[in-house]
Amino acid sequence: MVRKTKEEALETRARILATAEQIFSEQGVAHTSLQDIAVAANVTRGAIYWHFKNKIDLLDAMVQRVKTPMEEGLRRSSDVSTSDPLGQLRQSATETLNLVREDPSARRVCEILIFKCEYVAETIDLQRRHHEDRNNSLAHYEAAFRNAMARDQLSQAVDPRHAAIGFHAMLYGILMDWLLAPEEFDLTVVGTNMVDTFIAGLKTTRPE
Repeated sequence: MVRKTKEEALETRARILATAEQIFSEQGVAHTSLQDIAVAANVTRGAIYWHFKNKIDLLDAMVQRVKTPMEEGLRRSSDVSTSDPLGQLRQSATETLNLVREDPSARRVCEILIFKCEYVAETIDLQRRHHEDRNNSLAHYEAAFRNAMARDQLSQAVDPRHAAIGFHAMLYGILMDWLLAPEEFDLTVVGTNMVDTFIAGLKTTRPE
């Protein structure tokens, strides 16, 4: 009986997350209430509060489901023992692009974060978390570029912090552009070409 109860609790949590993802995508975060989610998921508000502290906690849990596989790629790319840091960084970026292209849930979450999540008083904590995630990504990218410099894949003239900021902005930009018009180009193909172009540009950097 206990095992069945745990399984039911996990199923309810998953249903709440899936429902919230759909409604956030349709209505936006600010215009969605926990009552909206409860009704659509056929659960009580109490059931939602059993699993999540509030709407932002629910949204954060939804993001974590998508972010976890992306973070694994980031960790590999910044590992100092990696013999081909640029190759690993390219693979990590390609995996992220392909995940968003192929996984409807990952795509919706990206759409919500980029287009459907207003940073107002209610979501100020979420803004802080997003800023932390950005800094974490930048740290991994910077570590990968520093490792590439140490292994003579890049010139010592490269500023690894500036390269990390540019790489992050490039990936964010291509994701935003594709989400606006996914029928216009293949995210993985075009995005990977942009990654290759960016890295090739860094390789041509020369001391001033």
